[in-house]
Amino acid sequence: MSDDLDDRPRLLLPAGLFLATVLSVFYAGATQHLPRRPEELVQAAFTRGGIPSALRTLGWSLGQGWRFAVPLLAILVTHELGHFLLARRHRVPASLPMFVPFPNLLGTMGAVISMRPIGSRNALVDIGAAGPLAGLVLALPITAVGLALSPIEPLTPGGLLEGDSLIYLLLKRLICGPIPTGYDVQLHPFAFAGWTGLFMTMLNLLPVGQLDGGHVTYALFGQRADRWSRWFIVALLGYALALSGSIALTTPRGQLTLEHFQPALIWGPWALVTGVLLRLSGDAHPPAGDDPLTPGRKAIALLCLALFALLFMPLPMRAV
Repeated sequence: MSDDLDDRPRLLLPAGLFLATVLSVFYAGATQHLPRRPEELVQAAFTRGGIPSALRTLGWSLGQGWRFAVPLLAILVTHELGHFLLARRHRVPASLPMFVPFPNLLGTMGAVISMRPIGSRNALVDIGAAGPLAGLVLALPITAVGLALSPIEPLTPGGLLEGDSLIYLLLKRLICGPIPTGYDVQLHPFAFAGWTGLFMTMLNLLPVGQLDGGHVTYALFGQRADRWSRWFIVALLGYALALSGSIALTTPRGQLTLEHFQPALIWGPWALVTGVLLRLSGDAHPPAGDDPLTPGRKAIALLCLALFALLFMPLPMRAV
């Protein structure tokens, strides 16, 4: 009985965070499809004949929310289960996944698992690669099905367009065919959930610190990966500033808006946050033994690096 009581706090926190993430992702999916702002919907409910219309709109939006939340949560849970199961297989103590709710456009910042240091390079590849590869097994077909359900419509001025990676562009081309100028795919909730899964997989594969990509690059290259991580963060920040600067210089005077600085606004904070986390974690990856990587593990590590390149989105979101 006492052991069960001791385990209760360790279970309550992951369970509570997961429930909060479900609500946060559901909220994100629902609000993306409200044709009016939430406060306008409430105001409409108090006008003559407005309640039935407001309820129909609200019900439709809630339905859209579930169609976004369920596939995205399935991708994230599968990703974290990949890490958890491979950690158990290698007898590395690991916590349950701690999901991070964040009521923004996506509804979450993903999840983290706390683990003891991994003493084997082969185990490091297995555990680090298991999450992204498992998540992609779901993210790719979910994206494909979602794109097949998505209509091609004229671009709406002031709207947002999702970023493109090589894999995402290939899927759009294969499933949607050529898209005329001035048009784009109006993403079905399934498609946006799949795109979000691809984006979060790319972030996890950043070859930095103790992210999944950092584990894989450290297993592949050893302590040299620590130095490359620092340079990668500097390069990412420089890329964001340079791209924003080039856009600003080529934009006619008087037409410059905040949207022109989106590369810096998106990748700049990611680079800074990653750099701070790297510094707080000791600026170096924990050692992982000297066992040589098997040919299969080398292939998996190289596959992860290739997937990062194929999933990388130069600009994750852009204004129309």
